[in-house]
Formats: sequence, C-alpha cells, structure tokens
Amino acid sequence: GPRLILAVRERTMKSVKITQLRSSIGFDKKQALALQGLGLRRIRQTVEVVDTPETRGLILKVRHLVRVDE
Repeated sequence: GPRLILAVRERTMKSVKITQLRSSIGFDKKQALALQGLGLRRIRQTVEVVDTPETRGLILKVRHLVRVDE
C-alpha cells in the first residue's frame, strides 16, 4: 500500500536531524504548526526527517528555533 511505498522511499532518501532549541511561544502560530509538522513537540527533542523540498521549507520557517544536523 501507500504506507509501504513511503517507508521504502524514506529508507533510500537522505535524512536530516533537527533539534528544537527554543519554544514557539511568542512567535507566529504558523511557526508552531511548522514545528508540529516536523514532528517536534518539546525543547531539546531531536527528530530525523527525510530531506525533501517540503521539509526544507518547514525548516526554513523555524530556522531560528531549531538546529539542523545534515
């Protein structure tokens, strides 16, 4: 099914580690949604996401709140 295809695609693509360093409180609501979209919930949490133009766009929105490790 589609989930399996996505899982296979994720394994073959490059990934990026993102760590949330600051809270989204006091910033635009869209930035909180961008963090949520990246899978980040709390400060110092690290997630690994697939390096796609979509995730790069989300990272760009919240670049002042996160650290990116290639």
